[in-house]
Amino acid sequence: MSNGHRKLSGRIVIATHNPGKLAEMRELLAPHGIEAVSAGELGLGEPDETGDTFEANARIKAVAAAEAAQLPAFADDSGIVVHALDGAPGIYSARWAGPGKDFTAAMTRIERLLQERGATSADKRGAHFVSALCVAWPDGHVEEVEARVDGTLVWPPRGTAGFGYDPMFLPEGHDRTFGEMTSLEKHGLPPLGLGLSHRARAFVKLAEICLDQR
Repeated sequence: MSNGHRKLSGRIVIATHNPGKLAEMRELLAPHGIEAVSAGELGLGEPDETGDTFEANARIKAVAAAEAAQLPAFADDSGIVVHALDGAPGIYSARWAGPGKDFTAAMTRIERLLQERGATSADKRGAHFVSALCVAWPDGHVEEVEARVDGTLVWPPRGTAGFGYDPMFLPEGHDRTFGEMTSLEKHGLPPLGLGLSHRARAFVKLAEICLDQR
């Protein structure tokens, strides 16, 4: 692999303070022999996410953590893009849940807006999750990938697994929401899982360029 990509090994920082994301990323990294410590566990602050794309915000988080910890850092910026709402909440997905991370309120807000726009049938309730992943090294090298998963939004939300907007997101070709799927079904990688989620799909792309295949 002499195409400029850099391999990850050893210990890395996961630049998140979100326990759900941390658990998912640890599960994805473990088979590759990567030891992950979170930004929260290291007492690192959260940088201001001032980017206007998922990719830019992932880079801001990864670069800040890599510089602060002097270790390679792995960050994700993800969110849900609702087609009938002109792409909202998009990069503001976490902010819609407020400081208390109340995603029930955020999902209710999306539903109210969809109703106001008359988006009541499945064909008008399309949405996709996006995950941008970035790995940054202390010397400034970065590797970046992005992936998405398409689906429709259901109401009322279903299932208590997952986190965030998972209970209202029904991935294309499935009859259960992300909130009703086990973590293995949602983001487990083949052969055990389907590699279905946006984060899993982005991770597969990242693994191809940055991780030794086990």
